[in-house]
Amino acid sequence: MQDKYNIDSHKLSLHPVRVAKWYEAKDDWEKLKKIYPIYVEISPYGGCNHRCTFCALDYMGYENIGLDFDVLKNTISNMAKNGVKSIMFAGEGEPLLFKNLDLIVEHSSKVGIDTSLTTNFVPLNKKNIQRCIENCSWIKVSLNAGTAQSYADIHQTKEEDFDRVLSNLKYALEYRKENNLKCTVGVQMLLLPENKDEVKNLAEICREIGVDYLVVKPYSQHLSSKTTKYKDIDYSQMLHIEDELNSISDDNFNIVFRANTMKKYVQKKQSYDKCHSTPFFWGYIAADGKVFGCSAYLGKDEFCYGNIYDNSFEEIWESEKRKKSYEYVQNELDIKNCRVNCRMDEVNRYLYRLKKPQEHDNFI
Repeated sequence: MQDKYNIDSHKLSLHPVRVAKWYEAKDDWEKLKKIYPIYVEISPYGGCNHRCTFCALDYMGYENIGLDFDVLKNTISNMAKNGVKSIMFAGEGEPLLFKNLDLIVEHSSKVGIDTSLTTNFVPLNKKNIQRCIENCSWIKVSLNAGTAQSYADIHQTKEEDFDRVLSNLKYALEYRKENNLKCTVGVQMLLLPENKDEVKNLAEICREIGVDYLVVKPYSQHLSSKTTKYKDIDYSQMLHIEDELNSISDDNFNIVFRANTMKKYVQKKQSYDKCHSTPFFWGYIAADGKVFGCSAYLGKDEFCYGNIYDNSFEEIWESEKRKKSYEYVQNELDIKNCRVNCRMDEVNRYLYRLKKPQEHDNFI
């Protein structure tokens, strides 16, 4: 299957200047501290209208707190000034519950940051979503079943939400078409024992309503999650589903079955011994304003660099706390205890290979 957006791999190699600065800095912190993330995930709101059975961030408590509008806006401006290239609004809760998210997305776009949104797409306000579609590079909807009953069971909500999501998707796609907009609209399904027999049905629904792509991805056990029922899923027994989906993809609808990631989850082996992506190429801003270097360690002080209510993003990113976190990751963190298939896994494989040159590398 065609993976048009490299979803089952990574795109760090497309940012050679940033990588070169990191590579040439070696262990010089005065140079390393100036290397800003390419990508930042922001959680504008901590509360959520669903309680998904697989939620990795259930331990955060779904607190009904949101980032201050002006503080967030100023933070994004500061991020743009320092070279942050992209933002995904997602996080601990449902981002569409954040008042004026559309204005924040619009501002992000205006200051030159590539912007995206991951959402369950239920609490949709038409005015809100219109501006998001106008300014987002992509919107990805978490839709983890092919029937209303399974959706309600997995998302821990009412069955009507399933139809509401489909209706909202249709509206978003119609608005995009009517206004000749470029925002890519996709759907993501976490492959679970409860929905494995509904993947094809969901794919057909997505194609029929005009969604651009469907991603089918494996579960990954979060280190702090209260949920443990899925930690021993054997994806080797589900790889055949990819063959069943081949006939559904076409020129307008792309299915990304993340077989590579599923195989790695089964193997549970890393080809590297250190995390080199943290604290450099990505970051996370929580709903309480804290800035972290890794979403697998939210709430852990070793990975927290500061708070946007106290300091600018620039001050936080170049702070002594981030330096101490860098030293901790390099000298103390045992990645064998890290989350399998973490978001930076493919990036770390790439960076580790750069750090460990092999024979004949110069024969390009």
